[in-house]
Amino acid sequence: MKLKRILIWLLPFAVFGITMWIKTGNWIIAGKLPIANGQYEYAIILGAKVNGEVPSLSLRYRLEAALNYAKEHPHVKIILSGGQGPDEDISEAEAMKRYLMENGIEENRLILETASTSTYENILFSKKLLPASVNAVTIITSDYHLARAREIGRQLDLESDAVAAKTPKVVEWKLKTRERLALLKTSVFGK
Repeated sequence: MKLKRILIWLLPFAVFGITMWIKTGNWIIAGKLPIANGQYEYAIILGAKVNGEVPSLSLRYRLEAALNYAKEHPHVKIILSGGQGPDEDISEAEAMKRYLMENGIEENRLILETASTSTYENILFSKKLLPASVNAVTIITSDYHLARAREIGRQLDLESDAVAAKTPKVVEWKLKTRERLALLKTSVFGK
């Protein structure tokens, strides 16, 4: 009898949890659309961990997606957004610059934003580097991360389309679960 009461009490929480899991999963899928087609003059690559001076696997996947996009759309200027964490020897933006230049992207296409420490700051600080007339950009980040990054952009009056980088399989479950919680936080608190 006691177990039955506990289960009845827990049922609404279970239903809420499942509903939020499905809802945030749909947000993650929707965040990848529309796919960028070169219509915007600027793109922003969101940073990720740098191991010393070497891009982490997540950042490398973002850079590979950005490199393909930059080669397809040579008119696009790219903001490299990411500061330097306490365990990083250089800023994420500097690591991205080195990678892209080593792979043939001209330095005059690259704009560094080296102060951000979060997705919100990535978008906010990058927006400040855009000409005042620009109100739409391409956001390049991991597939699971696009929905939140684009929602933050929308809250900052910045429209966007998307370039989705793959997520490393070894951390996919952890990152997508954490991102679901971050999406809920962003939808409630706006950051």
